[in-house]
Amino acid sequence: MDDQAAVKDIVSAEEWKARCDLAALYRLVRMHEWDDLFFTHISMRVPGPEEHFLLNPFGLLYEDVTASNLVKIDLEGNVLPPSRYGINPAGFTIHSAIHAAREDVMVAMHLHSDAGVAVAAQKGGLRPISQLAMNVMNDVAYHDYEGIALIEDEKVRLVADLGDKNLMILRNHGTLSVGDHPFSAYIRLYLLERACRIQTMAQAGGELLEWDQSMQDKVFGQSSEIAGNEFFKEIAWAALLDRVRRESPGFDT
Repeated sequence: MDDQAAVKDIVSAEEWKARCDLAALYRLVRMHEWDDLFFTHISMRVPGPEEHFLLNPFGLLYEDVTASNLVKIDLEGNVLPPSRYGINPAGFTIHSAIHAAREDVMVAMHLHSDAGVAVAAQKGGLRPISQLAMNVMNDVAYHDYEGIALIEDEKVRLVADLGDKNLMILRNHGTLSVGDHPFSAYIRLYLLERACRIQTMAQAGGELLEWDQSMQDKVFGQSSEIAGNEFFKEIAWAALLDRVRRESPGFDT
């Protein structure tokens, strides 16, 4: 029996769907060229009463992540059957902290993209210079750099800084998003990453035009339904899955 058939037969239908959705997110990150070899991570909570979640196999490139080879772990970092790979310890620190503290979070995405790290390295952080930035600025938290995320007690400060927001800029490090659905986490990070890229491009030009808090509030209010509308989430996610099937087939095996 091959690995795909073995895993699909062992896990619940709900877990298999979660595995397929998470593998698709890894492929989307690769398609956007947001990946950093295998040094960033996306996690998804496994449906059910157990506090288990899925992470990428450490050492596999994102284009090689599939539903079958994702690693299931608990909040103590124990690798659970049917997984046969290991995980990135820093990924465990960040994602276990978030899943333990935020029951509403099904998906957490963390990136080290060039544009995201560039903005994370700026004292002013994300600036209100584009519509894309103002779509998300009111939902962005900040966490100060403490080195590679390997120290257990950083978890407390990380979740305190995130609070009830759904996006975070980890200073000098990268970006992070969370959501109750794969599309919610994805679209938030998509908007933030594009806003960071636009900011770095605009900073190479002339004086920047920044908008005040009232305009930021207005734009955020106008766009806030994008990540929260249940009907739209399902339609948009189905469309993205179709794109992944066309451009990066095999994720759901």
